[in-house]
Parts: sequence; structure tokens; C-alpha cells
Amino acid sequence: MRSARKPREGKPTLCGVRTSWNTVGDGEFFCEECGGDRNYRRRTGRRRFAVLGVPLLSRGSTGPVVECAACHGRFGTEVLERPTTARFSAMLRDAVHTVALAVLAAGGTASREVLDRAVHAVRSAGYADCTAVQLVDLVEALEADTGRFMPEINPEGALLAIEIHEALEPLTPHLEAAGREAILFQAARIALADAGYSPAEQEVIGTVGTALGLAPEDVLRLMESARTVR
Repeated sequence: MRSARKPREGKPTLCGVRTSWNTVGDGEFFCEECGGDRNYRRRTGRRRFAVLGVPLLSRGSTGPVVECAACHGRFGTEVLERPTTARFSAMLRDAVHTVALAVLAAGGTASREVLDRAVHAVRSAGYADCTAVQLVDLVEALEADTGRFMPEINPEGALLAIEIHEALEPLTPHLEAAGREAILFQAARIALADAGYSPAEQEVIGTVGTALGLAPEDVLRLMESARTVR
């Protein structure tokens, strides 16, 4: 449904269909007309045929619609599927954090270079206070969680297969191709900080690619491209 501005106040028309709106909910959404996060009202309406502004005959119901509290544009409820700017930032931050942990769990935390690159990625995503000690503690805790693992790689270690999908799949529809590739490329760069890819790291990066909706050939291309960056 395209946005529709409220009609300007003026003289009533001789006759026509008028809509009486009723608010049934509210919240915050990303308004495409305002270009940012705004409050909204979820509204339903009753249509009536009116003569000289006086409603007479019912013409059924309409809506629900989402009405921006700032610009008063009205949209279909599908606009609520798009996360707000604040929510999108949080989803992206959590996704990068989860991917970094998964790579560390696959390759180990012994390399200072790998830890430093993982810390840099997580801080850049929004966790400004992240430290190497925190990441190591989290990886050790995950490795002790025997209920979440990828047995084809490491039957004794938690490698966040479930968490990767939970963190990335809700985010993926809202990312452009370049954004999805950037997350996988970052994972590859963390894995390569000490040496080549281990089988466990390759499996984790492949899982990341699947969750991001990337084709296998694109995953391989990005992994090879990461080798050329210093």
C-alpha cells in the first residue's frame, strides 16, 4: 500500500465516501517518507457514504493501516516487517559478534593475531568495550555447552551452528548483497589471521554463507579474496 497523506481541511464536498479511523495499536517503525524511525498508529477504518459531510450509508471497513505520527503518511502493515534503525543496528552488532565467536570456536583462541582481529571486528560492529579476555571466556563457555555443536567438525566443541542461523537469518532479508558479503569476508579474515583455513573454519564459514543466503561459489570467491588482503 502506498503512502497517502491526510487530505487538507477545506469545504466539505457535496457527497462522497468518508473514512472514520480508529486507533487499535501503536509503536515505532521506520517511515520511508520521513527516512527514519518514527512513532506510528495502527488504525482501522469504517467507510461511509456522506452527503454534505454527514455520514449516511455504510460502505464497509478498510485497513488496517500504519499511520506515521510525524508525516501522517499511511502505509500497509508490511512496513512493520522492516526493522527500525536502532533494531537493525542491534541485529547487525549481534550477528558480527556471533560470527566472530563461531570462527574462534572453530579455530581456537591461542593465536593473538586471530583474537585481535576478532576483537576489532566486534568493536567496529558496536561492542566498543569488547576485549580478548571476554571473547575467550565466551568461547570456553560455549565449548562446555555440549547441547549445541556441529559433530561433523568437532564432537567436543560448541561451534554455534544454531546461533549462526538465529543471528543471521532474520537480518539477511534487510541486507544488500554487499552487506551480506562483508559479514562473510570479515569471518574469513579472522580465520586467516594466523594461517590458512582449517577444516572446522571452512565449515563454519560455509554455515555463515548459507545463513546469509550466499551461493557456494560466492562463498569460495570471498574466501579466496580474503587471502589477498593484508
